[in-house]
Amino acid sequence: MESVLLHNLSIGYRTKDGQKVVAAGLNATINRGELTCLLGRNGIGKSTLLRTLSAFQPALDGQITINADSHPLPMAQLTDKQLSRLLGIVLTEKPDVQNMTTEELVGMGRSPYTGFWGTLDDNDRRLVDEAITLLEIDNLKGRMVNTLSDGERQKVMLAKALAQQTPIIYLDEPTAFLDFPSKVEIMQLLRRLAAEEQKTIFLSTHDVELTLQLADRIWLMEPGTLSVGTPRQLADDGALSRFIERNGIEFDRQTLTIHVTK
Repeated sequence: MESVLLHNLSIGYRTKDGQKVVAAGLNATINRGELTCLLGRNGIGKSTLLRTLSAFQPALDGQITINADSHPLPMAQLTDKQLSRLLGIVLTEKPDVQNMTTEELVGMGRSPYTGFWGTLDDNDRRLVDEAITLLEIDNLKGRMVNTLSDGERQKVMLAKALAQQTPIIYLDEPTAFLDFPSKVEIMQLLRRLAAEEQKTIFLSTHDVELTLQLADRIWLMEPGTLSVGTPRQLADDGALSRFIERNGIEFDRQTLTIHVTK
């Protein structure tokens, strides 16, 4: 069962003067088969946490463990090749590619498994086609990547992660810059993929209302603490009210809805 465990994790940056700790003592689990959403105010450390989970920067202290096939693997001991077969990363930034079709970009997800020349075999092409079909973007296969809309591009990047065949997928603000229908579509798709494909899916987001409706579990970063639970659990213990409510903004704990007062 592929899950990710944080044990007394401290995140931040090493500087010439020492360490800048962004958050410390983080203990939580990202579960297989669930859509887990990371919420928090700007500057609280969401991006730092996601970069640390993705092995883009080292932890300051503590440990991240990946349970793969019931074998706990400390992430710090894994090679880049091992990580590329465990973690799929989908970033918000537009891919800087020219003269590449959607199908070719999705095919790059197979790079952890191909040889030096990156040539796809029949099995690789089958997995690319399956990922494209699962995302329902067959009509985009021949399109050049630089002609895609933001919503289309997000689906293509997710298809690339699926073609990579990793049990764990991290996404950084996957609904940023999308119109509302596209936001809903992407979030519904991610929840379906987690449940039906038994993926471990974790994303950072500012779309609080969608998260309340669609997340299986929420990680809420607050100063000095990380609250973890279902939307209902975090509503009942007051964590969501602390995060959401301001002058003119009310949170209804019973209906999990946000109201702007006049």
